[in-house]
Amino acid sequence: MVRCNCGTWILIFLVISPTIFHKSMSELDPRWVAKKRRMSHKVRKMFYHAYDNYMTYAFPHDELKPLAKTFTDSLVELGNLKLEHLPQEYHGSALTLVESLSSLVIMGNNTEFERAVLWLSENLTFDVDARINLFECNIRVLGGLVSAHILATDSTNRLVQRNYKNQLLILAEDLGRRFLPAFDTPTGLPYAWINLKYGVMENETTETSTSGCGSLILEMGALSRLAGDPSFESAALRALRKLWSMRSSLNLLGTTLDVETGEWIEYSSGIGAGVDSFYEYLMKAHILFGRDEFWRMFQPAYLAVQKYFRHGAWYHEADMRTGKATYWQLTSLQAFWPGLQVLVGDITAANSSHREFFSVWERFGVLPERYLLDFQMLHPTEKYYPLRPELAESTFYLYHATKDPWFLEVGETIVDSLNLYTKVESGFASIRDVTTMQWEDHQHSFFLAET
Repeated sequence: MVRCNCGTWILIFLVISPTIFHKSMSELDPRWVAKKRRMSHKVRKMFYHAYDNYMTYAFPHDELKPLAKTFTDSLVELGNLKLEHLPQEYHGSALTLVESLSSLVIMGNNTEFERAVLWLSENLTFDVDARINLFECNIRVLGGLVSAHILATDSTNRLVQRNYKNQLLILAEDLGRRFLPAFDTPTGLPYAWINLKYGVMENETTETSTSGCGSLILEMGALSRLAGDPSFESAALRALRKLWSMRSSLNLLGTTLDVETGEWIEYSSGIGAGVDSFYEYLMKAHILFGRDEFWRMFQPAYLAVQKYFRHGAWYHEADMRTGKATYWQLTSLQAFWPGLQVLVGDITAANSSHREFFSVWERFGVLPERYLLDFQMLHPTEKYYPLRPELAESTFYLYHATKDPWFLEVGETIVDSLNLYTKVESGFASIRDVTTMQWEDHQHSFFLAET
């Protein structure tokens, strides 16, 4: 999964909301007021159905298996498709609780937020023999902790009334320091995998993705600002600058590379898996930190995407060296793009691409992981839907930017589809095959944080 988590997104929202979100006459229409109230009630029920069952059957482990009513300690598996080097003694880091902290505040449940913060303060440790994916742990755990700390110390709300002495920030600093050995490479590009207790493992793979080494600046930059320690931001910024220096003459980047040699492994690129959050983080880092350097990277990169990847309302993949199309496919992770385009101010393009993504959602009931545009068919093996949030996020951005009630209708369709196809007795289950709506026994932590 490759996008910034709810925790970091909350930081971005607080910065941008006064500038691009505005009220319109449609918001005053009693019909739309009633619809939004109805949707809010539905989503609140969904969140607590997922959260309460996680707390009942899985906490303090990482994620809920809603069909078996048990748990999985999945932080060590995120991105680990071959399930290599899995530790036997790892027993979870309350991953879903960490990811849910900001959502609890959105729901107005300050009491549960305080209870969760105090539990994590007293029980969470990263001194564990666990090989984790740097990118996934950064966006989920570090982002969740940093944002929860900001919320916990917000002087206007005082969400944690007692016994809070920056424990979440201390945990975040500890985690950040455990990340730093990953950046000790000749290029400054970080390893994709690191052991939280022992650092980079012997014979560790040197292959990583553009997202994996170019999407760390938000969380690590925020941590540096809060902790007064520049080392986290410096490491992430050095990696980002090195990555940008590796772009082609077309201002395109490939998908995978070697952190030791700085050579590209996969030259085909797009806006989907392996690259997507590189674009997202450049724009959001410019918004959050106000540095022109990030905009000077993002602008030519965005224009290159529009020139070489866009085909009508769709975005195919292309060779970074030539701009020639390689793969014609829609992937569910691409659905973040309309939301990013809203931040850029490219509303017409955002609306166009969003409608195409939603048409695929309507066709199948949810958004399949991969759809082959050139054959107008599902990918033969990637037919699943793991409760991803990207289309919901883009719908949210477009509604608030335009106040077009149609996006409210889309939002309600997404909510109703999730309740119809993925809700089970003890949580929400991923979809293994969108043609049969067969369930997968997994409630991803990002479902509560983002979707």
